[in-house]
Parts: sequence; C-alpha cells; structure tokens
Amino acid sequence: MEITSVRIEVDLYSDTVTRPTADMRRFMCAAEVGDEQKGEDPTVNRLQDQVAELLGKEAALFLPSGTMCNEIALRVHCRPGDEMLAHWTAHPIHAEAGGPAALAGVNTRALDGPRGLFDVATVQAAVRPPSRYSPRSRLLWVEQTSNLGGGSVWPLAAIEAVVGVARRHGLATHMDGARLFNAVVASGVSARAYAAPFDSAWIDFTKGLGAPVGAALAGSREFIVDAWRLKQQMGGAMRQAGIIAAAGIYSLEHNVERLAEDHVHARRLADGLAELPGIALAPAHVETNIVLFELRGPLDAETAVARLLERGVRMGALGPRTIRAVTHLDVGAAEIERALTAAREVFRA
Repeated sequence: MEITSVRIEVDLYSDTVTRPTADMRRFMCAAEVGDEQKGEDPTVNRLQDQVAELLGKEAALFLPSGTMCNEIALRVHCRPGDEMLAHWTAHPIHAEAGGPAALAGVNTRALDGPRGLFDVATVQAAVRPPSRYSPRSRLLWVEQTSNLGGGSVWPLAAIEAVVGVARRHGLATHMDGARLFNAVVASGVSARAYAAPFDSAWIDFTKGLGAPVGAALAGSREFIVDAWRLKQQMGGAMRQAGIIAAAGIYSLEHNVERLAEDHVHARRLADGLAELPGIALAPAHVETNIVLFELRGPLDAETAVARLLERGVRMGALGPRTIRAVTHLDVGAAEIERALTAAREVFRA
C-alpha cells in the first residue's frame, strides 16, 4: 500500500480514492436502518431490489466489497479443483490475494487477447475435454470494463459470442462489473443487456459512482441463497447496514450519467500525454476513465511516478515501464490541465 506525506493536488491513482459528497453524506445520515442479517434493513433491501432490476436478475445481495462479490461467485459456481477461464489481466488473478486458490480451491486458466478482451477461438481452445487427469472447465469470467486492459469496453456482441461457447460446453458464466456503468455510458448499451448473458454479475459503488464502500452481486434466487450463506461464512454479514447501502442508492440515482465527464477528462489527459517525449500511448484506445501508457525514454515508471508526485500529481506504476491514471468525480478539467503541466515538466526534462 502506497503511503505518502506529499500534498496531493491531483489524485489519478484510481477511481477508488473518491470521497462521498456532502449530499451523499446527508442521504446516508437520513437512511432508515434495521438488521440486514434478518432482512429487516429497508435501505439495504431497497438497494438490492434496485440492483436486481438494473441487471435483470431475480435477486441481489449487498456486500462490503467487489472482491467479496468475486470470491463468493467463484465458490457458488465452482468446486475445489475446478477451473476458471479468465483473461490474464483479470482482477482475481492479480488483486485478490490468491483468493481463488485459498478460498475456492479453483484453478485459473489465463486467456490472452488485446486490451483485456479475448475471442471465441481463444475460449474454444481453452475449454478442457473431459478427463480424469485434468481440472474441469467450469466458469467463464468477463471483466467489464477491463481494468488492466486500459478501461476497454467489451462489445455486447463479443460477450454474447464468448458466452455462447461457454454455454455449449456447460460452463457457468460470471461478469465482474466493477466498472460496468463506465461501459454503459461509453457504449449506450444498458446494464441489463450487458448482464443478460451471465449467470451472475455485480456492480461496484466505490469507483466511478463515488460511494465510500460496498458492491452488490446479482443472480438467480437460488444463487443468492447460496451467496448469502457464504457471505455469512466469510464475515461479510452486517447489521444496520442501511447507512452505507444508502450511498449505493445515491450513487445509482445521481452519479451514473456524470461518468461521461470522466471519459472526456481521460481522453484529454491521453491526448496531452501522447504529445510528450518518451511516452507511448494511443488516445483512441482510451474508451472510458482509465489511461494506460508505456515509457519508451530513459525514465522508468517508478521514477516517473515519484517525480510526478513531487509536483502534487499522483498516478500508479503498474510495472517497470507502465503507468496508469484514472479519472473520477473528484477530478475536473482544471485538475487534468494541472496534471499535464506536471507531466510536461517530468517528461521534457
């Protein structure tokens, strides 16, 4: 975890750094609450019904984090020794502390493809034929948008095609929708349409939607019954959780359409960075709020990020020569220009 005492004027480290607005805080304070473990918290129930409706599923479950959504989905869909098929950049492979192995006992088969996406042929080649010697191919995983793919948006037709292969082979399907609404705003395709091909899907309230905590997992009623048991087992059950669920409701009702602003700011940032020496970046690939760029000059990513931070701009080093910047509701047009000024000082030096 990165800790710094430097004054950060423009924080592009992630869209998880957003803080709840004053209006969101007031909405949270006014939330009606009850014991959510007993199904008696009206605000939690309202949020779960809202998410189920948005995603076109029978039921939904409020959870503390998106990681818990992913890990619970894995445990419901798979048995120990089964195998999940996912792009090699997928969140469970890189950022869930080995959860698929530790919590679900699940193998991961990493798929390749440009910018976090894979195609029908790749899925077809990865599904294992039945054999007593091999793990059972059990789950196909899609991340919408692809974080380490640079915020790339899965086209609906591509989703339907790869899910179709999975279905023919008897696999379950899951959508990691951490930034689903970025895809919705960028493409004009509804969240319900994107979620329709999948057995389970979830959305995060803490990224571009700006809530301080929480996510919601959706699927069939039977799936959610199993998910609830695992939520209890993994310590995710809460009590008067309406206070935090209210932030999710507020985010869905006020912060979805404004994601378009983040996309405009990301494209402006990408255009400006692409003009600088030593940076390899195709602005046309910036579809949503994530800007990934490679360093081709003398600076490595760690050094470049440190020098940007000295100038009050925080980005993240994803590798020796890869940097990620993410726009969000706490970053406006003025902050983007401030970040570009700092970048010019660093990369033209």
